[in-house]
Amino acid sequence: MKGLMVFSDRMEDVEALATRALLVRAGIEIDSATVNPSLEVMTAYGLKVKVDKALKDVKSADYDFFVIPGGAYVAHVVDKDKIIKKTARAFAEQDKLISAICAGPRFLGQADLLDGKKFTCFPGSEIDMKSGKYLPKKKVVKDGNIITARGAGVVYEFAYEIVKSLKDKASAEQLLASIQH
Repeated sequence: MKGLMVFSDRMEDVEALATRALLVRAGIEIDSATVNPSLEVMTAYGLKVKVDKALKDVKSADYDFFVIPGGAYVAHVVDKDKIIKKTARAFAEQDKLISAICAGPRFLGQADLLDGKKFTCFPGSEIDMKSGKYLPKKKVVKDGNIITARGAGVVYEFAYEIVKSLKDKASAEQLLASIQH
């Protein structure tokens, strides 16, 4: 089982790095990919991170799921982005799991992947959702092959839902037990 996660300049550290760490802890392989011209990103809180590959070179067929963290970068790139939305659509066309946290669901909304679906996100990020059902009080929402989460404070619940969807509930429970959640 192998997943793909978007890493971008000004991504939210906890949403990206903690989610990745929790998924790896659960025995799931993750590749990171970026739309940046170089394979290095600077997180929202100043950490330089080396990324595995360029998103434009990725083939969705090589992966089982896709993760989009939030952060300040979303507001700066979502309206002009073509690659992240195109990648999300490719995963959706193959009925693969797509997960997005905080402002990350904005990419899914603009890609019309949340139409008719229940979702949550960072308050204010629901502006890009045309016909989905926004559930602002929910920490994490799974509807079909899409998981959305409210923000950095729910990263454990977010990772739990991803592991549960990819593996099973016992594996997700084991993950939380391993970190004394």
